[in-house]
Amino acid sequence: MTPGDLTRASKFLSLVLRHRPELLGLDLGLEGWVDVQALLDALRAHGRRLTRAELEEVVRTNAKKRFLLSSDGRRIRASQGHSVKIDLGYEPVPPPPLLFHGTAERTLDAIRRDGLLKMNRHHVHLSADEAVAREVGARHGRPVVLRVDAETMHRDGHVFFVSDNGVWLTDAVPTIYLAGFEA
Repeated sequence: MTPGDLTRASKFLSLVLRHRPELLGLDLGLEGWVDVQALLDALRAHGRRLTRAELEEVVRTNAKKRFLLSSDGRRIRASQGHSVKIDLGYEPVPPPPLLFHGTAERTLDAIRRDGLLKMNRHHVHLSADEAVAREVGARHGRPVVLRVDAETMHRDGHVFFVSDNGVWLTDAVPTIYLAGFEA
């Protein structure tokens, strides 16, 4: 597969495994898993051919590690970012003292007013790596990296999870825990 093919396949898999499984007539299990062969068959039936080897290449080469194959290789799911109802089964864990959230400059007024909200996803996504947060923010315009006082949030009773690909998740980040609004 060319790099462009990999990107297109990854984006379509993200759409299906995170938001719209019905596009291929699939049902995600309670924890977001779908049978690999059922996925490949559904892709083929909808004119999107992908071999098992190509699927594994998409999973292996995805820079953000958005997908996870089960230990037996028979099932696949998105690591986080779902807008469909699922339970990824992540256990609460104490976060590092500081986490980061990348956003576009145009969203700052709403974030100053409301904090970070999960919107149509299951959680707010945070990063332990400032550079990764900057990359995320750059996808949506001029990037701004907000600093999240995760240590104080956790001490104040907010719950954190970490996904299989290292993305930190929480329900919301009130403004009192945010800094770095300068663009």
